[in-house]
Amino acid sequence: MKLSEYDIAKLEFDLEKRTLFVYHSEDIAPIEKALSELNLGSKVLSTSSVEHFEIVEDTSKQRSLLWTVLIINFAFFVVESLTGFVSKSMGLVADSLDMLADASVYSLSLFAVGGSALRKKNIAKAAGYFQIVLAIIGFTEVVRRFIGVEEIPEFKTMIIVSILALIANGICLFLLQKSKSKEAHMRASMIFTSNDVIINLGVITAGTLVYLINSSYPDLIVGTIVFVLVVIGAIRILKLGK
Repeated sequence: MKLSEYDIAKLEFDLEKRTLFVYHSEDIAPIEKALSELNLGSKVLSTSSVEHFEIVEDTSKQRSLLWTVLIINFAFFVVESLTGFVSKSMGLVADSLDMLADASVYSLSLFAVGGSALRKKNIAKAAGYFQIVLAIIGFTEVVRRFIGVEEIPEFKTMIIVSILALIANGICLFLLQKSKSKEAHMRASMIFTSNDVIINLGVITAGTLVYLINSSYPDLIVGTIVFVLVVIGAIRILKLGK
């Protein structure tokens, strides 16, 4: 998205090695400047001329897969947010917001499969600002519960819903890995889903601790951590929308 204004023929990502190959007919200076604005520590490793290269065409299979994981994540955003408020669990509410963040990433991935750069940037801005607003509301509620006297969250609901969310994320991760795609937006989706599995385990652990020590603090601590992660992700998305 940062390079959408330039004559770029192809982008080839190696996420593990944090390397990007840019096939272009532009001067290197503006491309280097655009990438440096992402604040990811980018630097030019080498440059050379090429005559031929292969462009991998995106397929309808990618669209179908991304729609599937998008629907699963958005559905669990609704389920976890509702059950989180009913059970008084900020961990579930925060996890639901993380699900919404992932749904936003998948929607951006869908537009990466096909769509204008302007539309991608508008989606990124809307998703980023919406997540920050929700996270601020969540932080406010966490502070209120820390300084006030609140009922202990329903640990059974926390654990059961988090286990269901863990299964859902496991299915999403399986489907993404099964695609064996090496394209950047698909690999990024796998990374986000892997992080979700860790968060689900964190909420399950918090629910267990709520039961063992009869305190709401584990739930509030986990909720705070997840809210912070969501804000960091939202800021990154907003940078893409500039």
